Amino acid sequence: MKSVSISGSPRVNVGKKDAKASRRNGLIPCVIYGGKEQIHFVVDEKELKKLVYTPEVFKSDIKVGDNQYSAIMQEIQMHPIKDKIVHIDFRELIPGKFITIELPVKITGTSPGVRDGGLLKQNFRKLKVSAQPENFLENITVDISGLKVGDGIKIADLNYPGVKFLDKISSEVVAVKHKRGVVEEEKGAAAPAAAPAKAAAAAPAKAAAPAAAAKAPAKK
Repeated sequence: MKSVSISGSPRVNVGKKDAKASRRNGLIPCVIYGGKEQIHFVVDEKELKKLVYTPEVFKSDIKVGDNQYSAIMQEIQMHPIKDKIVHIDFRELIPGKFITIELPVKITGTSPGVRDGGLLKQNFRKLKVSAQPENFLENITVDISGLKVGDGIKIADLNYPGVKFLDKISSEVVAVKHKRGVVEEEKGAAAPAAAPAKAAAAAPAKAAAPAAAAKAPAKK
């Protein structure tokens, strides 16, 4: 997994008033938890943009004062109106300790089903996994080279040693479907076959009508 370096300063006072003052000065309040103690600090907002505004997942090497921490971003709070970072929670990475994270799904290869006119449907952009820091991945790579129309790849089909998938394993990550127009054309082509049967069934009814009319005068 790729890593980014972040340099922060310890927060002397932890509270809403101090947090607001920090944001006015372009500093974002953060916390590292999951270790022996919680570490409260502030970081220049510009340093966090490389970590936040990207689809990738990074390991963060965070320096707070004289101490160094290895962590991963777990939760980010954004301003409800402005596109501004309000607060970030980091989870400290401890060797051998499992952590839950979401990893982006990367599609590779060319599907023969897509070449034949099928439509590729990607149901997951990220997958939730549990893993130890030493088994972290940059992404979950899904190869679609063998997919024909009607085929798919389920979470259960993915195999990454040391990584446990937490989403429903029977769910399809990607699938190659018929295009809607193709399905409708196939249904339309099968419909006329039933028409002669209906016509044959209707014919005896029409033939019987004159016979009924011929018997009517006999009742007088």
